[in-house]
Amino acid sequence: MINVYADNAATTKVSNTAFNAMLPYFKELYGNPSSLYTLGQKSQEAIFSARETVAEYLNCDIKEITFTSGGSEADNQAIISAAYLGAKSGKKHIISSAFEHHAVLHTLEKLKKEGFEVTLLPVHSDGFVSVEELKDAIREDTALVTIMFANNEIGTVQPIAEIGKICREKGVIFHTDAVQAAGHIKIDVKAQNIDMLSISSHKFHGPKGAGALYVRKGIPILNLIEGGAQERGKRAGTENVPAIVGMAAALKESCESLDKNFNYVKSLRNMIAGELSKIPHSKINGDLERGLAGTLNMCFEGIEGESLLLLLDDRGISASSGSACTSGSLDPSHVLLALGLPHEVAHGSLRISLDEYNTKEEAEHIIKNVPEVVEYLRSMSPIWKDLQEGKRNYVVQ
Repeated sequence: MINVYADNAATTKVSNTAFNAMLPYFKELYGNPSSLYTLGQKSQEAIFSARETVAEYLNCDIKEITFTSGGSEADNQAIISAAYLGAKSGKKHIISSAFEHHAVLHTLEKLKKEGFEVTLLPVHSDGFVSVEELKDAIREDTALVTIMFANNEIGTVQPIAEIGKICREKGVIFHTDAVQAAGHIKIDVKAQNIDMLSISSHKFHGPKGAGALYVRKGIPILNLIEGGAQERGKRAGTENVPAIVGMAAALKESCESLDKNFNYVKSLRNMIAGELSKIPHSKINGDLERGLAGTLNMCFEGIEGESLLLLLDDRGISASSGSACTSGSLDPSHVLLALGLPHEVAHGSLRISLDEYNTKEEAEHIIKNVPEVVEYLRSMSPIWKDLQEGKRNYVVQ
């Protein structure tokens, strides 16, 4: 049986390039980067080189990059830093969106308990935040705007440069969670008016446990972890040298093949979307033309997403029904609810996320099996029976 990994938005496999770059730092070049002797300084040199690489592909200065354990830590440090900085001058209002990753939403909930006011902008049915609504929401006491670059469940890419321009004109710090975007679409923090940005290595074929936070020069950041002088005193703890090296190698490899990978993956995604859209009472969530190349999110009325995933797994297909961070929850996706989908439809969601390692044969395997599993689940569903008998009204036409 063919096995298809179609959950690359959750995590990606480590590329050979990243893996080979990491290996020496486990066994031969294992010195502590803070040590003065040669073995330690070789590790320090590797970190410096990795910082240069990350800065190059984000178009920023190396001193504007802080290495973290991943996207969640970077989001936390950025948001908390900007909030506390604003509070010093009486600005305690933060703007975000209703479909952010929970690393952002939960941090905002924490800040609300500390007296900050949070405005969550609505997300329209096409999966986008309105630039005009954002502009209208900014107040004199707004300290921070944090809007994700690309959504992790439906893949829509927000108008980041426009949002950043408005924030720059209003004197408001702009942070973007670019965890899904980095390595898949071009990022230029200067051209896109970004003040703070978070990325995570394992989303672009680097190892888990490594990420980076970009902070524009002149914006002070607070420490989440105290204890040492690493990362210019902004993130204590002995650096994870192999992971940092692997992240830089993976980002370089991904960015050098951006256009080639984007076009290839998009062709596979569109092939799958075209066929699965033929399933009656199914719906594509988001906007395929203004989204990440590999992300396809669909709802199938009358079924449960959990059952769909388990049966697809039996057929060798690894996919998801939403964010990996909430896959253990029985609640429907907050992203799909933010789009205005009712609970019963949002429950029947499927996220397929592809990358350049997927093949046409794998896409064909998905196309063959998803309709069969949906039909099987509907044959056992009392909800589907009620819909067919007219006892309920279809939501998805």
